[in-house]
Formats: sequence, structure tokens, C-alpha cells
Amino acid sequence: MEQNNKQQEKELFITHLFNAPRELVFEAWTDPEKLIHWYAPDGCTIEFKSIDVKQGGTFHSCIHDPVHGECWIKGFYKEVTFPEKLVFSMILTNENGHNVGATEAGKPDDWPEETLTTVTFKTIGNQTKLSIHQTVSEADAKQTGAYQSWIKMFKRLDAILLT
Repeated sequence: MEQNNKQQEKELFITHLFNAPRELVFEAWTDPEKLIHWYAPDGCTIEFKSIDVKQGGTFHSCIHDPVHGECWIKGFYKEVTFPEKLVFSMILTNENGHNVGATEAGKPDDWPEETLTTVTFKTIGNQTKLSIHQTVSEADAKQTGAYQSWIKMFKRLDAILLT
């Protein structure tokens, strides 16, 4: 029964409207030089040990958080369709890229060791509607701050795209 309740929980889904063409928004998600300026929660920085944005490509990154320490993630790009869609996995790891459990990574016990993230980019006039779906409970994402971090990162990207 517990498993069924978990599966029925609403997964993280956020939309955001950017005042920029989708090609620019898509590029901000796929260019490592652009990602480092916005793709980390407030007060944190991101470093890419490796990143190869193409279908079948991989990445290994670390969020440096002055309060909670380091959070290492690796993933695989399952779909990269310019400028429409990105699908990638996110797997909790250590600095060497070995998978770790949720608690070892500083997440709640029931946080999935691997999530799938789907990002779609849709043109609406001169703007881009971005939709992000992650295979993690929205309630858990809100409790850990992950949900709020996405919103803040999108606002930071908004500011970058306007300059």
C-alpha cells in the first residue's frame, strides 16, 4: 500500500515563461559556460567535472553549498532535440562518480537515487514557455527546497537572458 501511495503522489512539474527566443533558452541549458551562471540554488555554485550535451552524452557535476556541503550528480542525456526538448537522468554520486544513497548525498531517505528530468521549450510569440518535469514527489521537492530552487534559478536565468 505504501508503494502505491508513493506512486500516486504528484511529481514535480513547473512551467516558466522566458522573455527570450527558445533557441537562446535552450542554449542556456546546453552550454556549460552559460550553465555555470544560473544552474545552482541561491548562494551555491556549480562545477562540471565533465559535460557532453548530446543524445547518449553524460555529465558529472557538483553543487557547492556553503551550508550543506557538496552534492555530486551524474547523468545521461537520453534526448537532445534542439531547440525543443531535453531529457536527462540525474543520479546521486560521490566525487569519483560512484552512485551513493540518498542519505549519503544529504537527501531524505526516500529520495530517489535516480530521477528523470524532461525539459520542453515552446515558442509563444517572442517568448519561450519552458516546462520541467522531474520524477520526484513535488511534496518532497518542496520540503527539501529543490522546487523553490528551480523557481529561483529560472528567475536568475531570466535576468541573464535579458542582458
